Order: sequence, then C-alpha cells, then structure tokens
Amino acid sequence: MMINLNDSSLFTPVAHPTSGVTSYVLTHKVAPVQQGFYFVNDSMSANGRYLWFYCAFPPALHRTLAVVDLVEQEVRHFPETNAAGAHVDPNSGDVFWCEGSAVWRRGPRMEESPALVNQLPAELVGGRDVGSLASHLTLSADGKAFFINAKVGLEYLFGSLPLDGGPFELWWRFNRHHNHAQFSPTDPNTVLFAQEFHNDPITGLRFRITDRLWLMQRGEAPRPILREPRFVSHEWWDPDGEHVWCVDVGNNNETWKVRIADGEVERFIFPRQCWHSHSSRDGRLIVGDSNNGFFRGCASTVHFMNRDTGKVIVIAEHAERSDYIGRHYHIDPHPRFCANDQYIVYTTTVNNAVDLALIPVADLVQASL
Repeated sequence: MMINLNDSSLFTPVAHPTSGVTSYVLTHKVAPVQQGFYFVNDSMSANGRYLWFYCAFPPALHRTLAVVDLVEQEVRHFPETNAAGAHVDPNSGDVFWCEGSAVWRRGPRMEESPALVNQLPAELVGGRDVGSLASHLTLSADGKAFFINAKVGLEYLFGSLPLDGGPFELWWRFNRHHNHAQFSPTDPNTVLFAQEFHNDPITGLRFRITDRLWLMQRGEAPRPILREPRFVSHEWWDPDGEHVWCVDVGNNNETWKVRIADGEVERFIFPRQCWHSHSSRDGRLIVGDSNNGFFRGCASTVHFMNRDTGKVIVIAEHAERSDYIGRHYHIDPHPRFCANDQYIVYTTTVNNAVDLALIPVADLVQASL
C-alpha cells in the first residue's frame, strides 16, 4: 500500500533546495532521538503499513523501539524493547530484538505483549557475560531460524537459533572479533559475515581488518570471498544469493558487487567517498550516503542513483554533529530500500534534530529519468 504522506500530520515534507526531491520527516516525537535501522535490515512490513525505528533518550545510551502505523496514523513507543539486532517480520509487522542471551518478539499494536522466542543454552554461556547476541537478526531462507554472532566472554560464537524454541546449533567459534553475520536470502545453509577491528580485552592492543568479507556454510570451515585480502566495509546480500555488495574503503570508496563463487567484482563509482550503500531488489537503483572523512557525527550527504539513466540525485545533506548525540548514537543516514522497494528510509538531521525520514522510490525514479 502507498500512503499519501502529504496528508499525514505525523510527517513534515522537506524538499532538497537543489534537486527538489521531497523527503518526509517524522516530526511526531515520542523520543528526542528517532533513527532509522542500520541499513542491513528492512524496518517496514512488506505492505508498507508498519515502520519501526530506534528511540534514544540522551544521555542514556540504551535504545528502544517504536512503530509508525501508517494506516491508523499513530506512533507507538515500546519502552520494554531493545534496538539491538532489530528485525521486522515482513508479513505480520512484528519486531524481534536481542536482550542478553535471548531473542524476544512483540507485535505493532499496543494491546500485544512481548514474548520470548529462544535463547542461548545456559551450558554454552556458562556464566560468562554476553556482550552482544547479534549485529542484526537475519532470518534463514526457510524461515526457521535466526543467525547469531554472539560475543560470549572472550569468544565469538556463530550459529543458528530456531524460532520454534529448538536447540541452538553452533557453527563456529572465533577468538577474535567477527560480526555482521547475515543469512543468505536463498540458502539456509550459507552465511555472510565480516572480520571486524579487534581490541584485545586484556592488553587493549588493536588489530585491524585485513580481510573483511567471509562466507560460511553449515558444517564447513569459513572462507574468504575476495580473491585477495582487502579492507572493504558495510556488506549486504544481493537478493539473488549469488552476490554480496560492499563498499571498498579507499579507491574513492567504490560500491562493489561481488560474486561469492569466485570473488569476481563489479565496480560502481557511487558517489565519491560513499560510506554505506544499498540496492533495490533488481539492482537497477542504488542509494547511499557519503562523507569527506568519517567520524561519528560527521557531515554527510544522501544520494540516489538510477543505473538505467546514470543520473545521481542528492536527497539530503547533513551538517556535522560533534555534540554528545553525534558522537554516541551512530547517526549515519544508513539509507535503505524498504517495503518491497516502495520507500527509502534513512536517518536525517535536516531539522537540526535526529529524525526518521522516508521518500517514495517512485518519486526518485521519476526525477531521475
């Protein structure tokens, strides 16, 4: 469904002064800081009715979840939730999140209550601290399990956690930081994950990323995807399950589409110093954010590219935020196609506040012809 956002009292239209394209900023506030999801996960139900977002109440660093019901024209905040790992069920509009060693679920309506989905076994945790459970909860292609990349004590434990409460299946153990694990959209036995910067918890020594992109298949050892070790970043699956996308750090921060079978790379210059990017399901459209030197709260620009016409449109430009909020709340735009490519959702500061914004993709396609 497509809602006429001009008729909504929840959103304020904001047109970019040069490109003329209009974004719709959620100015109905239930929290001082309202952000879009990290770009790996779709924050909307497939029909476009429910739009989930992160909420923060500075100086508290814990973030909760709220939802916009675009049919009822209501915004509902749920303080019992946690933004960690948030995943939206495309059919029901329910949200899942991580809390300690467990995954929880609740629906988008006020009368619904949280429900425990599953958790790591106590004998695996063994009294150790669970620093995080999953970078992003992603669902297996058969819909049966979430993938977990948990930091437990000094280990990083990877495996699948069934939605029916069944036993956790351990796939691999790491002794240095790996994260951003994402189930393949087509194969329930394949996972994309990332080598991360690692600070030794005892010495404080920092180990850099040397080979970012990795793949693991159930029952097999992990393997790198690229033909040569390289520091790339911000990776996600192509819907075909045969390619992954990422941003090459350096070399103008090109957006790369990589074939997992042999590491062959297709390169896109979009645009200079791109930091995050995301594609439509057919790969024809790309959205991304860029900066001239990354740090938390840096100035950024959000761009849209129509590959059919080669035209690039500026959606929004954001000034630097070097204050407490800019430094601590990961306010990068993180633009993403959502609701079967009906909308692009991103975080914006165009009104001198951290807000959620969305823009109909059809408007951008028309403007890029």
